[in-house]
Amino acid sequence: MSAQPHLLPEWHPQWGVMIAWPHADTDWAGILPAAEATYTAIAEAVLDREHLLVLCKDAAHGDSIKQHLVEQGANVARLHLRALPYNDTWARDFGPIAISRAGTTHLLDFTFNGWGGKFAADDDNAANGRLDWQVPRVPVDLVLEGGSIDTDGHGNLLTTRHCLLNPNRNPSLDQAAIETRLRELLGVKHIWWLENGHLEGDDTDAHVDTLARFCNARTIAYVQCTDASDSHYEALHAMEQELFALAGREQIDLVPLPMPPAQFDEAGERLPATYANFLIINGAVLVPVYDCDTDASALDQLADAFPDRDIIGIDCRPLIAQHGSLHCVTMQLPEGVR
Repeated sequence: MSAQPHLLPEWHPQWGVMIAWPHADTDWAGILPAAEATYTAIAEAVLDREHLLVLCKDAAHGDSIKQHLVEQGANVARLHLRALPYNDTWARDFGPIAISRAGTTHLLDFTFNGWGGKFAADDDNAANGRLDWQVPRVPVDLVLEGGSIDTDGHGNLLTTRHCLLNPNRNPSLDQAAIETRLRELLGVKHIWWLENGHLEGDDTDAHVDTLARFCNARTIAYVQCTDASDSHYEALHAMEQELFALAGREQIDLVPLPMPPAQFDEAGERLPATYANFLIINGAVLVPVYDCDTDASALDQLADAFPDRDIIGIDCRPLIAQHGSLHCVTMQLPEGVR
């Protein structure tokens, strides 16, 4: 592996998307029907356009998922079921990260430690090695989650200092060492660190995919908070100022996304609702919506940012109940991996 790697952006042509389906032995047990409704909507939208790799508990679980999708009219000819153990269903963070090297795709299998040891993750961490791939899978002894990074496909990486430099990930590595590893493994030239920004109820230590995302090589969509009374206002306003400076320096267009109204669980804990957690697939963008007044504005803003793709809203209220959203439960896979 001597040739320079190239981290593929999300809009690179895809073979499909990987998800891990909820079941009664996961944390979704209490809201399983609602969670499965969201997963079904994601599955239908993906299967209309590309393949879908679904991790399932066992053969019976897989048969049930397939029958359900058949009943919904989904294109199950593109459905691929694989039974294996998993701790949870956040495929973004334990799924493989694709790079191209000398014209060949490689899947980097980073270490997943349950967002800094917050949750059990042994089966999630082993999942990529239990799947069959048609390209090399490269185990990497660095803790890194897919939701913590985003790229423009031209050597620039957007991430947050609070996550990547958190001592619960790689305590023996300082910023310089992390940057060296990222450049070696991903082929990135510039690492754009965000100092500010977080969402209450987020277990990931400020993953960038909840805050700011590339729509294309010259456009970043980000969460904008305009309500000075909101507990997020100070941090998100500071993040916005960072992005203004970045945009001016790098000639990048910015697309502000509204902050959804505050949503809470039964215990009164605020949930991490965000429109930045969208998923780009072939021909479309799947956007989390929350049955609130800001949904239409967010969809309109992203429609302008993605003029050549369908914009599909997916009700993700069940997902934020478990402290994630749409992008968090999916991992895109480039052409040729299966």
